[in-house]
Amino acid sequence: MTQLRNDWTLAEVEALFAMPFNDLLFKAHTIHRDNFDPNYVQVSSLLNIKTGACPEDCSYCSQSSKYDTGLEREKLMEIDLVLEQAQSAKDKGATRFCMGAAWRNPTDKSLDKVIPMIQGVKAMGMETCVTLGMLTQEQAFTLKKAGLDYYNHNLDTSKENYANVITTRTFQDRLDTLESVQNADIHVCSGGILGLGEEQTDRASMLRSLANLEAHPDSVPLNLLVPIPGTPFEKVAPPTESEFVRTIAVARIMMPKSHVRLSAGREAMNEQMQALCFMAGANSIFYGCKLLTTSNPDTHEDVLLFKKLGINTERTRDFSDEAHQQVLEEEIAQQNESDKSELFYDATAAKPQPAVAEA
Repeated sequence: MTQLRNDWTLAEVEALFAMPFNDLLFKAHTIHRDNFDPNYVQVSSLLNIKTGACPEDCSYCSQSSKYDTGLEREKLMEIDLVLEQAQSAKDKGATRFCMGAAWRNPTDKSLDKVIPMIQGVKAMGMETCVTLGMLTQEQAFTLKKAGLDYYNHNLDTSKENYANVITTRTFQDRLDTLESVQNADIHVCSGGILGLGEEQTDRASMLRSLANLEAHPDSVPLNLLVPIPGTPFEKVAPPTESEFVRTIAVARIMMPKSHVRLSAGREAMNEQMQALCFMAGANSIFYGCKLLTTSNPDTHEDVLLFKKLGINTERTRDFSDEAHQQVLEEEIAQQNESDKSELFYDATAAKPQPAVAEA
């Protein structure tokens, strides 16, 4: 039986990161199999219900009012449109619907507008999740009463690296909100971002902070930084593929019963890298073209990848087999057509004339 720990030392976590790659993956995958079906992946969808004008100065974020990223500010979405998007996500296989608003901390009046959205999504039979910024204890209790299942509040990076990334709030502010959420008996969704100028020891420290919470997060989203032009981190070098996979594996070992989620940045990952992440213990994804304001793989690409890897989403029983098959056939047909154009020479086509250099 897997033992859950909340007393990790930094030296122990760094020792995991230092393991030979194959040994680390074997250990992580063994633990993953002990706690989850290795061929099932939980699927979530995320909708940005309020865009831009955030007063925080997160150095990676396009939604900050401090930077000129070309992002159009948008007011809070109308509830009918939110529920329409939620139904669409459910039809495509999502079991959880997350709604994000670019607030530092919501006012009680703003919260009153979000609550009907939570209740509407809940009525569709999906799990509900929101990310709204910092919460008071009373606000957390209000969200619980409304039926909220999950609250997303990432630590982003290590305590040691935090001030290099964000100055308008502290690392302790994040921990305080997570404590309020757990006190309200709401499931915690908390992880971080790789590519914020951190060292490996920072990744170890961040995972240690998550694993040493009073209760492990139910979901641990790990993001690969998507550099946004106009932000201070637009030219920060990303971690290597092996560094990212190592972080997935260490997260799985330290938090064996948590869902480890591949979040932002999957568009930059090829199929082989994603397969390694699933092998290392990732068992949840955000799908769709947009993840807040950054790209993510199209839903059809995810369906095709799952088919190749023999992975079934946890919503298979509710997902129309006919729709699933149609998507696959369309994708395969497009791929075959692309392959033909690249691999075969059409001898009947007119030959292009060589260009004549100007004198």
